[in-house]
Amino acid sequence: MATESPAAVTAGATLRPRPRLPGRARAAVAPPPEAHAVADASDRGARLVAVVIALAWHLVVGLPAVLSAGSGMAAPAVVAVGWLVTALAGVATGVRLLRGGLPPARRLAAALLVVDAAVFAAAGERFLFSTANWVWGGLAWFFLLALWRRPVRWLLVLLAAHAVIALVAVVLHGATTPADLSRYAMYVYGTSTLPVAVFAGAAALTALARDGAGTAAAALAVAAERAAAERAQGERQARLALVSGTAEEVLSALAAGDADPADPAVRRRAVLAAARLRRLIAESDDVPDPLLHELRAAADLAERNGLPIELVAVGTPPELPVDVRRRLADPLTAALAGARGSARLTVVAGPDEVVVSLVTPDHDGPDDSAAPPAGDGPVEHLHERDGEIRWTQTRWRRT
Repeated sequence: MATESPAAVTAGATLRPRPRLPGRARAAVAPPPEAHAVADASDRGARLVAVVIALAWHLVVGLPAVLSAGSGMAAPAVVAVGWLVTALAGVATGVRLLRGGLPPARRLAAALLVVDAAVFAAAGERFLFSTANWVWGGLAWFFLLALWRRPVRWLLVLLAAHAVIALVAVVLHGATTPADLSRYAMYVYGTSTLPVAVFAGAAALTALARDGAGTAAAALAVAAERAAAERAQGERQARLALVSGTAEEVLSALAAGDADPADPAVRRRAVLAAARLRRLIAESDDVPDPLLHELRAAADLAERNGLPIELVAVGTPPELPVDVRRRLADPLTAALAGARGSARLTVVAGPDEVVVSLVTPDHDGPDDSAAPPAGDGPVEHLHERDGEIRWTQTRWRRT
């Protein structure tokens, strides 16, 4: 049987710098839903504040003023109905917002503007700038609820329409003196700035919460990926040191003249060390079926050494940890290193079980795969020989 030269034992000893990370570590770099959960929590708090301010203002400030003005207004019934319609719309909108939904913004905004115009007309000249004309200070908060999580320009447009309606009412009621127009400007400014600030601030805080949580999650994901990479690299370096030690022993014995290259035992040790090195290198390849890839690397080395080998794969192996793949492949790699004549390597895989078998003709000489590797865990190892064939099998079952 042809064998690989001792120099080939160390071929490929330099590993690829890109370790294959477990699937869980690779998936961790994806944006997690926790960032959205933090943003939603921040948004829920802002919604609650906006609903409480709107309804409290409407009830505590607007209602007493309407009741105290009474029949002194031009059309008190219209003002009262407008107040009641706005209150009902506010309660319905608040319930929907606190449950996580959004109101029908266009229809609600149109209804509020109709109420706005009706109350300005019904309040009369006497109560034009009084708290009895409750739409001055209270209606902007309901605009805020109606347009929640919409662009801020929508709120600005609605407040501009409110200012136009108020200006028309001021002009129609004859309040056009400089003092009245100054009061109008102060009312428009004073009743609009705070709702706009709350609206824009809530949106900004929600965005900042989402970005902050996303940044923290990304940092944790990077840290987890780095830890996984370092752990994988450490495991591979330890494995490389173990396998390289075997290769160094063979090379040192050959260099010192203590081993004969023609000795079958020395040749078998060299082939086994080379096979393990090749399989170790194959672990770092990012391929769809890493177990099959590693077994093909061992089979390729056996073929290069003149062993006819047939590899049969049935099914697709699930994603397995590196240590499980090692325990599945190592006994087969050792058996292939000492195989003679021919070999048949079979992989039967399902979602919950993987079975790897090797059948080779029996022959005189040591049995490299007779002893199961230590610490098999979920991997079972079987080996039999009957004078005609050697049969080696490893089996993994999902627990």
